[in-house]
Amino acid sequence: MEPMSVRIGQMLLQKSIINRTIFEKALQVQKLEPPGKQRRFHQILVDDFSVDRHAVYRTIAQLYAFKVVDLKEEKVDDGRLDYIRKTLEGCSEEARAQLHHKHVLPFRPSPNNKNVLTVLAADPLDREIPALLSDLPYNQIEIAYCPFEQVHELFDKVSSFRNDFLQQLNESMQSVETIGDEEGLIDEAALDAEINKSMLTNLVEGMLVEAVRRGASDIHIIPKEGNISEFHFRVDGKLQIWHALSTVKPESVAAVIKDRSQNIDRFNRNVAQDGYIQRKIDNYNLRFRVSVLPIVFSESSRKYESIVVRVLDDRKVITDLRQLGMQQQASEDFDAAIRRPQGLIIVTGPTGSGKSTTLVAALHRIMDPTKNVLTVEEPVEYLIRGARQLKLNPKMNFDQALRAVLRHDPDIVMVGEMRDLKSAEIAVSLANTGHTTFSTLHTNDAPSAVSRLYMLGVEPFLIANAINLIMAQRLVRKICEACKQPTRNIDLDLARMLGFPDEEVRRTTFYQSVGCDKCYGGYRGRQCITEALLFTPEIRRLILKSADSIDEEVIRQEGLRRGMLSLRASGRERVKEGSTTMEEVLAATVE
Repeated sequence: MEPMSVRIGQMLLQKSIINRTIFEKALQVQKLEPPGKQRRFHQILVDDFSVDRHAVYRTIAQLYAFKVVDLKEEKVDDGRLDYIRKTLEGCSEEARAQLHHKHVLPFRPSPNNKNVLTVLAADPLDREIPALLSDLPYNQIEIAYCPFEQVHELFDKVSSFRNDFLQQLNESMQSVETIGDEEGLIDEAALDAEINKSMLTNLVEGMLVEAVRRGASDIHIIPKEGNISEFHFRVDGKLQIWHALSTVKPESVAAVIKDRSQNIDRFNRNVAQDGYIQRKIDNYNLRFRVSVLPIVFSESSRKYESIVVRVLDDRKVITDLRQLGMQQQASEDFDAAIRRPQGLIIVTGPTGSGKSTTLVAALHRIMDPTKNVLTVEEPVEYLIRGARQLKLNPKMNFDQALRAVLRHDPDIVMVGEMRDLKSAEIAVSLANTGHTTFSTLHTNDAPSAVSRLYMLGVEPFLIANAINLIMAQRLVRKICEACKQPTRNIDLDLARMLGFPDEEVRRTTFYQSVGCDKCYGGYRGRQCITEALLFTPEIRRLILKSADSIDEEVIRQEGLRRGMLSLRASGRERVKEGSTTMEEVLAATVE
């Protein structure tokens, strides 16, 4: 039993922040965790037992005599922001990424000694902080506790980007009238002239920077009537307009983006193309996947293209399964399924529902240097340290790669998607021959994935024996904690549609999104709702006795009987805990 854990626990007990049961359970969790990966006691309290983060760390600060900085009471002006920004630039790229992940920020030199740096930390007991700041020209580090949310908000301010050039963009850009002729041919010289006379290159580069700093997952560049190009960012799953450009032709906008992309031919405007851009933004190397599609427009002489840029920021990759925030039963079932020595784990849901994020976090949970981890994805979006990620090319397609994996002595395999019978059979074969296998499907819920595999042609006995768990997943936006308010007029029809009994409606406090300067329309961030179908002996028996069809409803009822939450029930729990709205759950689920 670690003395630090006991001291912290006893003080939290004295303050009635935790009770004796939680204290003993948290110590037991810590004791059972593997050496080298053991979390500290206070982290377990916050992560596993949902103890108030600020109460725990404020107590730690008091116990170990850390200074406390409350940014609500201390003014942080532009000069301070510039100091923090410049100080961070003195750290290595890896250190900056870790500081961001751990919510640690250099704040100011000590007023009494300029050689001492005061550092804000959400967890002042983190032993890695001094090493992460070792590149800075200070003799000593003084760590001060600052609440997690305040450090997070200050990070946002430090990395905020002022697109000053947007204000002068329309005035400085000059349009060239002759771009195309009646035969649909583009005057390339006129196009180049327009680009050269404009600030368009600045706009495109600024667009990439702003998307990263706003946390956008995608950028959409959409040509519109009247020579308008609209730039939209997808933030928390919703598109929002960033800028509308009317002084430069859409063809010029497309040309600049294509010029900056690898593997894309600027002069080919009649086919779909895929490429990528690499940039160093805020001293971090980032990749952008570019998709270009020719689209039909009313003016036949114009060659309009729609462009979508996916932001691939490896800093956003979740490697800790606990950070996904699954509800208790789903978390326990998912953890049990991935720890089995073999079997197939399937995550289902539409595009953008967080399937890949969940699988990558699951891989990090079970992978170690003793295991050979292989992934087959198209495309590969995020690099996974410790895994061998196959690169597909014209001479090795998806099916060929999967067959090659079987001969490459794998322990754990991630198959990007089971898209047809061949890929499904290979994934099932891997699971049945002693390998832990992860994959995805596009289905509405967990039981329907069983039917999908059956309709693809996979035999029921293979499905029953190979699968450990199927989890359907959706993402719903979280209400901004800074501005959310209780709802006075509850929509009873909507509540009943979501499955709320009238008595539960009376007991529940429903919240509404309002909107403030810290969020986007009342929401900030997203969280998952899940439907985890663990394959018990009874579920396997129900599938084995299927003849001409799979009875999804029988499988669903058996899952619900043993504690599985449906997607909508999982959403109701999120509403009851006050983290999202009924409208969000309704938009994400169908029953």
